[in-house]
Amino acid sequence: MPLITNQDIRFSVAPMMDWTDRHCRYFHRLLSRRARLYTEMLTTGAVIHGDRARLMAFDPFEQPVAMQLGGAEPAALAKSAVIVEKFGYAEVNLNVGCPSDRVQNGAFGACLMREPALVGDCVKAMKDAVAIPVTVKCRIGVDDQEEQALFALAEACVESGADALFVHARKAWLKGLSPRENRDVPPLDYPLVHRLKRALPDVPIAINGGLTRMAEMEEQLQFVDGVMIGRAAYHDPALLLEVDPCLFGEPAPAADLFEAVDAFLPYVERQLASGERLAAITRHLLGLFAGMPGARSFRRRLALEAVKPGAGIETLLEAVDEVRAARTRFAGAANSADAEPAETA
Repeated sequence: MPLITNQDIRFSVAPMMDWTDRHCRYFHRLLSRRARLYTEMLTTGAVIHGDRARLMAFDPFEQPVAMQLGGAEPAALAKSAVIVEKFGYAEVNLNVGCPSDRVQNGAFGACLMREPALVGDCVKAMKDAVAIPVTVKCRIGVDDQEEQALFALAEACVESGADALFVHARKAWLKGLSPRENRDVPPLDYPLVHRLKRALPDVPIAINGGLTRMAEMEEQLQFVDGVMIGRAAYHDPALLLEVDPCLFGEPAPAADLFEAVDAFLPYVERQLASGERLAAITRHLLGLFAGMPGARSFRRRLALEAVKPGAGIETLLEAVDEVRAARTRFAGAANSADAEPAETA
């Protein structure tokens, strides 16, 4: 039986530095029971030598949740994978796509696109060390690499036992672009990822990059096994309420965003009681009511009030009330307009 199936990776939220921490993931789980969630990338040095309780702790409610590792030394990755497994993560994922200066200085992340044999060694070392799935997230290439670079990397991963591949359908331009620009400037090449899937029909492959609407995701699922969504899910979490009904034929865990926030409150209260700051939690909610009446007031109140010392649950409730009140005003204005008599000649 495979360690990871096509259904397991049908929809996932991408690992995003400074964003997909435990608070973010807990809230995302309230919006989708079926989404596969990923941590921020953690380097092998941080896993082996860092404060693991702070860096790696997660709530069991988040499952299935995977840890993404950054590194290029097979022995260090194997040691880190063992630690990840002991923490209870459902999967360990190797980052072969991040183009940041820090990653380039450490010769891992997207730099590894140039070294498929080394990536294969890294995957094999982790596979030999743990029983949980080992997966790889990569780009389609870096700089002037041709199409074959992706195929060479994928083949090395699969031969070494990788259980699934997540492919960001853009190159990483390591020279001349910032990490932010690398998320948008290199052109998307979905057909290349589709060709990879045809070449590796038995390997679970998910596509990442540029997908923002459910219709686009459903279209991609005609060609690949899964979609991985990043900033779209973070900036507009309402998108996640569509995942279970549209992609899995199951009801969403919350009827709407208000119900999801209500379900989040006990977690927020527990975190505040343990000494966490409200802003560390609510910073992940700023895009929650995007496009709805009152969204700007909601963001403003959280941005200004949640950072204050001692800010508590009432701050979040008051921010949500801004949206409720705006919706009521909007509905009232619409009803008044509908009720106005038509002009007579």
